[in-house]
Amino acid sequence: LAFQQGATICEILLSYWAEIKSMYFYILQINTNGFISMAKPPAESDYLGQMPASFGLAAAFMGDLDTSDGIGKVYFRQDSSASVLQRINEHISQAFPAEDEVEPTHAFIVTWENVAVNGESGRGDGTRNTFQLVVASMESASYAILLYPSDGLQFHLTNIGDESKPVEVGFSKGLVKGWFSWSTTQGPYYRITTDDVESIQSLTQQTNSGRQGLWVFEIGTSSFFTSITPGQVSEISPGAKNSSEQDLVFPTIDPEEVYTEEAYSDETASLSPEVMYPVEPSPEVIYPDESLPDIYSEEFLPGVKYPVVPTPEVIYDKDPLNFYFCTAVFSYDYERCANSRQKCSSFADCRDYSGGFCCHCRPGFYGDGRDCVAEGKPQRMNGKVNGRVYVGNSPTALELNNHDLHSYVVANDGRAYVAISAIPDTLGPCLQPLASLGGVIGWAFALEQPGYHNGFSVVGGRFTRQAEVSFHSSNEKLTITQEFMGINEHDHLVVNTWLEGRLPEIPPGATVQINPYTEIYQYSRNVITSSSNRDYTITLPDSTVQTRSYHWKQTITYQSCEFSEAAWSPHSTQQLNVDQIFVMYDAGNQLIRYAMSNKIGSVRLQQNPCYTGRHGCDSNAMCRAGTGTQFTCECAGGYTGDGRTCYDIDECRDTPQICGRHTICNNQPGSFRCECIEGFQFAKVEQGVDHCLRGSHDCDIPERARCRYTGGSSYVCACLTGFSGDGHSCQDIDECQPGRCHQDATCYNNQGSFTCQCHLGFHGNGFQCITDSEREKTPCEKHRESALAASAPTTFFLFSHRPTPQFVPTCDPYGAYEPTQCFPHAGQCWCVDRNGQEIQGTRSGDGSRPSCIDHGISPPLVGPTPRPDVSPPTPGTNLLFAQSGKIEHIPLDGYSMKKEEARTLLHVPDKVVIAVAFDCVEKMVYWSDITEPAISRVSLQGGQPTTLIKTDLGSPEGIAIDHLSRLMFWTDSIMDQIEVSKLDGSYRRVLFDEDLINPRPIVADPNNGRLYWADWNRDGPKIEMANMDGTDRTILVSENLGLPNGLTYDPLSRILCWADAGTRKVECVDPYSRYRKKVVEGIQYAFAVVSYGKSLFYTDWRREAIITIDRMAEKETDSFLPQRRSKPYGITTTYPQCPPGVNYCSANNGGCSHLCLPRPGGLTCQCPDTEDASCVERGHNL
Repeated sequence: LAFQQGATICEILLSYWAEIKSMYFYILQINTNGFISMAKPPAESDYLGQMPASFGLAAAFMGDLDTSDGIGKVYFRQDSSASVLQRINEHISQAFPAEDEVEPTHAFIVTWENVAVNGESGRGDGTRNTFQLVVASMESASYAILLYPSDGLQFHLTNIGDESKPVEVGFSKGLVKGWFSWSTTQGPYYRITTDDVESIQSLTQQTNSGRQGLWVFEIGTSSFFTSITPGQVSEISPGAKNSSEQDLVFPTIDPEEVYTEEAYSDETASLSPEVMYPVEPSPEVIYPDESLPDIYSEEFLPGVKYPVVPTPEVIYDKDPLNFYFCTAVFSYDYERCANSRQKCSSFADCRDYSGGFCCHCRPGFYGDGRDCVAEGKPQRMNGKVNGRVYVGNSPTALELNNHDLHSYVVANDGRAYVAISAIPDTLGPCLQPLASLGGVIGWAFALEQPGYHNGFSVVGGRFTRQAEVSFHSSNEKLTITQEFMGINEHDHLVVNTWLEGRLPEIPPGATVQINPYTEIYQYSRNVITSSSNRDYTITLPDSTVQTRSYHWKQTITYQSCEFSEAAWSPHSTQQLNVDQIFVMYDAGNQLIRYAMSNKIGSVRLQQNPCYTGRHGCDSNAMCRAGTGTQFTCECAGGYTGDGRTCYDIDECRDTPQICGRHTICNNQPGSFRCECIEGFQFAKVEQGVDHCLRGSHDCDIPERARCRYTGGSSYVCACLTGFSGDGHSCQDIDECQPGRCHQDATCYNNQGSFTCQCHLGFHGNGFQCITDSEREKTPCEKHRESALAASAPTTFFLFSHRPTPQFVPTCDPYGAYEPTQCFPHAGQCWCVDRNGQEIQGTRSGDGSRPSCIDHGISPPLVGPTPRPDVSPPTPGTNLLFAQSGKIEHIPLDGYSMKKEEARTLLHVPDKVVIAVAFDCVEKMVYWSDITEPAISRVSLQGGQPTTLIKTDLGSPEGIAIDHLSRLMFWTDSIMDQIEVSKLDGSYRRVLFDEDLINPRPIVADPNNGRLYWADWNRDGPKIEMANMDGTDRTILVSENLGLPNGLTYDPLSRILCWADAGTRKVECVDPYSRYRKKVVEGIQYAFAVVSYGKSLFYTDWRREAIITIDRMAEKETDSFLPQRRSKPYGITTTYPQCPPGVNYCSANNGGCSHLCLPRPGGLTCQCPDTEDASCVERGHNL
């Protein structure tokens, strides 16, 4: 193709399917000036000669180039052919010999052929260059391959202004946005060439891949240009064939076979992303639909000219969504259950009918048979959001590329929570009215009125939803397309979302309130339609209130089974009632959040607590309606308890032989999984008999017990909630024990359950009885109400007075102070405690946000309310990390995380666990909790936790264990001090209480008697060290620090490393030589880090993941996403044997009466802060 110099040839949308069945999208801009970019480039004068650029790009040979004379051409294509991928595999493997699993999934290939220097293309002197760029992607990494001809490049300089300057080759991240929209910094710039012409000449003569003129770079672990690692082979391999213009490694496709050449006269011309350039000579070109909204019109694409395509080879597709969603379609056919049973859910039965087979969920489960979920069990949904959205009158679309969507539904009260991440503040406020983005989840798992069914009961988890939003006042329209692809192996419903269109503008800082609404759903075979009008109120930053509305209509398509003669038919009309709607855009974390309560039934809903959601049953329980307002709570399958509190049943522990020989039983929330041990696979056995379905079991009657089919001809019997026994014989439990109901209520026992009824003159559900239904406002709500009133404008006669802007606190949905408070007028943020008091040293004014810890609990709990005892981890080395309310563990195989074996080690409901540490001698896990606050421990072998310290604590955020001296050290960021005690919490002594503002991480070097800690004081962050007895305190690092949250010490290499959420780097220092080295940069928001051999593992708040870094290779190598997506806190390792070593206190407590505190060359005997006449203080130099 021939283009005018400087033109963006095409804005092309690339996609591929990952292993987890999610679609990923990348938008690339191909430019005639020798580069590709992730955003539309600005004018040439803004980047030629001005590197690093403000936008992300990969430059193969960037300069002022020209292809407009008909000789120079640019070819590009997306390719996933086996021959090309194999060739890419060979080049990457040769450049990175240590990489043993190189499996590229697709490639994008761009070739610049015979391009000339702009202004000299008509001279005909042969000074033209040809070069090539290949971007190859795998599941976990992307690579760039650059190719140059071995016979040399014909020119090395281009004209920029009045000067001749060398071309540039390299990768630029562009500007990176900070926490606030006004804060940006220049991202990394990796330059391959220099301003020396010889460095450009060497492109064709040298290599980093073992092949002359061929260069390979790893350019990111998750997306393009995030970090750059060059190939490691600089010597040219013997016999390696050189590249040349006549023999390109990745040959182009002759454009004459596909397109006629056409010159672009407009330098800024670009094609719509729906115009896809084909890979093969028989192309599929997708043109934009002329009937789509005005966002595709020439008003926003000036000067667009489309290529002339030979008519017989063109395939037109008028629905662009067919490109974005390519899902496998499930269909029932004329097969029988004998060979199609695997198409049904594991919780469903397959039944043959005259025309084919159908899947039916078993009792206690609901769905369409292909996907079944347990009644009363909370449901989770994960997915990606992509799209192109215009805001207000802007001619520029905002791109959405693979933004994470997470949803959680408390099924027994119909409450749905939805969050979408990484939404920029230019779009986030405008998305607030669209609570219906997650509304389909509310419909799918809505609370059901008797005789009516929610969406999942009708359609299951595989359907397509197409919705159109029309805004009344300004005529904007937005199309939402969602593809639901069933339940994955993690029990999560998977969805891909695409947004297209225009939204009314809502300014930053504005809030939105959506009024309750109803929506009528019309049901017919395989199609469901609905429509409604939504009213919402916008409160602007100046307190001005606007009321707006939009019309909503949607179509849901799915495939049902038509063969069942007794097929259930839903009501032709059902009404969805949606209330308690909460929407918020969190600008600091760039999150859009929605929450709503959903009920489905007839036009007039019943008032039983089971249908209103006001029942108080556990989140893993089903509410069973009785007469009038009476009800009972029943734990979902796989859980046990009284329905008010449900515990997960550990089938693996309670029934050790449930999985059979040569298997491992893996307990799951509400279920379990049998897995074959290494060397075995599941055997094909004859079809067993489901005695539970047939009724040939020996369990107690259905009113007292449940028969649970476990495969083959096996089953287990379990008493229902409210009964006790072995399942074969069950007796009623009298639940009416003292304290079961509220003190102003009476408890009534009945078979299998109980009810609570408030006394005369009181109101409530029996568990909560009050005389006044209005609860008292929280301190935060009162503070906010007062501040808003003080900052509201006042009017005197005809004159309006606007007061000085006042700070207005932010409260969470439950009325508590948000841990981070900001005053936008002053551009400052700071941390507060649970009482709203500012924590000293946390105030920032540089456009960043401090690293504040939430001192409260974020309800609802995900999963059951488990017993607080330990499930022993896998033998060997394990990672332990904390999330609010629990401690998780991941077994390690060498330096690799065995992610499939990750599970919960310890549940501590209603706690916020921050720091975790391990004592290798007694195999004890120590942790700090900031809600009580307290420091506790528990044995890895099992048992109940023990609270060691719960007085005179503020916010204990770091713990270090000296296993040799049997000492525990901790930091307190509210008390601003560092303390020490024995491991049982006795003999407490304050070591340091001066010059500390926000101490957090602390680590010990027991062999040498040293302590290291970090203080993330915003006015002066630092890393310090001292002897364990408090002597020789000194600052180790104080320059170029931001938020040094994580700290770890490797005793073998004697290296101290830290993760900094401010500078977004991981760095290390030798405490003795003070030699400092950067390991990686560009990390997201690290909180804690731990070293293990050559690997560093850190927790990341932004990614909500555990990240692995190879300290030697200086790159990220792996990541783990916990099943429960929330902020991970502290992290440590457990190992079967203690590392070798002794210190002066490791034998007989060093001869001290109380505290023995080691130091280099000796020890100090010290007394606790509480007076003890028997204590003797002294020092020993040995």
